[in-house]
Amino acid sequence: MIAYLDIPSGISGDMFLGCLVDAGWPIDALRDTLRRLALPTDQWSVEQRSVMKGPLHATLVDVRAKEGHHHRHLSDICRIIEAADLPLEVSTRAIATFTRLADAEAKVHGATREKIHFHEVGAVDAIIDIVGTCAGVAALGIDRLYCGAVPLGQGWAQTAHGRIPLPAPATLELLSSVHAPTTPAPGPGELVTPTGAALLAELATFTQPALALERIGIGAGQRDTDWPNVARLWLGQPIGTGSDGRAPAAPYVQIDTNIDDMNPQLYAAVTDRLLAAGARDVWLTPVQMKKGRPAVTLSVLCDAVREAALSALILRETTTLGVRVHPVHRHEARRETRHLATPWGQVHVKLKWLDDQIAGAMPEYDDCRKLAEQAGVAVRQVYDVALAAAQQLVSQQRSAAPATELLAHVEPHEHSHDHDHDHPHDHPHPHDHDPSVAPSAHP
Repeated sequence: MIAYLDIPSGISGDMFLGCLVDAGWPIDALRDTLRRLALPTDQWSVEQRSVMKGPLHATLVDVRAKEGHHHRHLSDICRIIEAADLPLEVSTRAIATFTRLADAEAKVHGATREKIHFHEVGAVDAIIDIVGTCAGVAALGIDRLYCGAVPLGQGWAQTAHGRIPLPAPATLELLSSVHAPTTPAPGPGELVTPTGAALLAELATFTQPALALERIGIGAGQRDTDWPNVARLWLGQPIGTGSDGRAPAAPYVQIDTNIDDMNPQLYAAVTDRLLAAGARDVWLTPVQMKKGRPAVTLSVLCDAVREAALSALILRETTTLGVRVHPVHRHEARRETRHLATPWGQVHVKLKWLDDQIAGAMPEYDDCRKLAEQAGVAVRQVYDVALAAAQQLVSQQRSAAPATELLAHVEPHEHSHDHDHDHPHDHPHPHDHDPSVAPSAHP
């Protein structure tokens, strides 16, 4: 499945969550994701409300966070995410999004990402919005996210550092880092928050795809404006023109480099950083180079828009002097993630769909490993039971039962503000208000 994010009134973290919930991701699944984080449950709440924005009905996800004025650094936030029981895809994307945010803030303020801190309330909002959005995208089975031009308004906002011009400097830095197209906003004020911009920079490709629409999710912003303050998430299947009738080639590239002079212990760290920076896959292949020297080919599959960033990372993190890049395309089966029960707990299972039938199902190894460690049993024992349950699901669907009936017995995937935005420290402080400053049009 692919999705297109239509943002005529901008985007913030909670607007993104509203789109995902309105598109079918249960609010309880969002809450379950957040409970996995090491945040006191009495310090935050998430509520879903149906609202009218002008003539349009939309879903408002109201995130409220209550904390003191303690500050968190990027390393603190990464530890919270890494310690949570989240799927690797969700935690990796969330950490990569926060890293983008920290880098943008550091550049704006002439600091380093290690020294940048996020105000406590803003950090909690941002953690909820970023982790929740990454989990929701994974839960809905969105393989690729696209986005239209980003509307940017003018004005001023009051922050902990004083008045700043809009768009916020961090927002501009994030959007410029991915060459995002922009368009004039329908009115003044802050329509795109830094957290919203960070999510777009990490998750989205800025073009409108050809897709067969299946459903729409409409998320509302907190503020009432002269126009409908909403974002819309279009979900569907890509429309293909190939002879087999399947989706057209996705804009991917493969980056390769041969390395014969690097400590093998370093490859694991390089792989982790490439995945965190948005690589879709990373692999190593043993090769033999000139003069019979053994070497390794490091290969990376990524979206074409990430070619420059990942190539730069390889040049920086390895001993290579250059990389090769060539376009590739894939024919992809539709995927969906659910979870099944085992005697030791629930295991996420990835379903492979061809047309209207489940063609395969495989349990997530990391889930099986965690359950095995908790129960003190062999990983293979948990994996075999989960695999048997997954294969039974496939067999039942093939034999008779409609897919909708089968999936009704499988619980939905649970991956993945006093303000409606998710403030890192470049955002207006919640207690600051200057009547002489143009009101922020935060979505």
